[in-house]
Amino acid sequence: MDLSFTPEEQKFREEVRAWVKDNLPQEISHKVHNALELTRDDLQGWAKILGKKGWLGYGWPKEFGGPGWTAVQRHLFEEETALAGAPRIIPFGPVMVAPVIMAFGNAEQQKRFLPGIASGEVWWSQGYSEPGSGSDLASVKTKAERKGDKYIVNGQKTWTTLGQHGDWMFNLVRTSNEGKPQTGISFLLLDMKSPGVTVRPIKLIDGGVEVNEVFFDNVEVPAENLIGEENKGWTYAKHLLSHERTNIADVNRAKRELERLKRIAKSEGVYDDLRFRDEIAKLEVDIVALEMMVLRVLSAATSGKNSLDVAGLLKIRGSEIQQRYAELMMLAGGPYSLPLIREAMEAGWQGNFPGGNPALAPLASTFFNMRKTTIYGGSNEVQRNIVAQTVLG
Repeated sequence: MDLSFTPEEQKFREEVRAWVKDNLPQEISHKVHNALELTRDDLQGWAKILGKKGWLGYGWPKEFGGPGWTAVQRHLFEEETALAGAPRIIPFGPVMVAPVIMAFGNAEQQKRFLPGIASGEVWWSQGYSEPGSGSDLASVKTKAERKGDKYIVNGQKTWTTLGQHGDWMFNLVRTSNEGKPQTGISFLLLDMKSPGVTVRPIKLIDGGVEVNEVFFDNVEVPAENLIGEENKGWTYAKHLLSHERTNIADVNRAKRELERLKRIAKSEGVYDDLRFRDEIAKLEVDIVALEMMVLRVLSAATSGKNSLDVAGLLKIRGSEIQQRYAELMMLAGGPYSLPLIREAMEAGWQGNFPGGNPALAPLASTFFNMRKTTIYGGSNEVQRNIVAQTVLG
């Protein structure tokens, strides 16, 4: 296993860094570095900039319009964009559903859907979780009944991230109740502007709206929007989840947030506290270990060896690290890590607290938001069982 980068890879890193510096809007990077709320225009604006360059589908092969980068180049791209303060690429289109369409969709579906994903013009949402089907995803109940050349969809999805912005949604739907639960699931692409689709935002504890409930009331979906074969959706879902869980690890964002934690600790005078510095050091060791695990997987892929099935393990460690750096930022800020009042922050006022740093205002919001990471994408308890079975045997 060789974890050092070649001269060609270092040159690639420098090219990406220079391009991002010239093309990433400063107002967006300021928001990212200070954990300020990103609007749809911010997120999709950056996606379109990447799309114009041909880099939104940075993990795509050339045959589908991607750059055809190696696994290491993809890692370097993710690292440089994260450190520069670029928003995370909303993964549902380019990182999650696109590989499914490439692997299991027909030529017509690839021609129809992939260009809009690659350009950043079409916003995709994920229709997986339901009120009674989270980590137990095989129990989905949203029903799609075939009638002639269309499906009639009824049911509900929940915790749909940024679903209020969605143009299209990929859904796991039940098309059969025979046999094991996994054998009756299909993978269906649905236009969210279709009659009968209702999106209801869920207001979070910090006042923000990140997740939604989505209801389907006799929604008509053309049968041509079925990916692959009917009742084979579980196979396609597992393919997608491997991309999702690796994405959740997000080691490059953790490296950026580690530097933010150090800045906050220094500005608040706790960086010189040896016990607090020990906590930062332990976090940094965990981030380096996670990066080594990611690079180990990349090294195996680059050398043609079979990489370990560690998507679940990456998700576990990455999510725990995200919670830890959010907690340490709160501790560093102390009483000035106030619960975020969005209206006040947008107006430039955070209260009369002598010595309080306005940059600390979003810390509580981030802390509360990060509690989700060990639950979504398959709870960590379930992931540990999967790792035990697939890796340890």
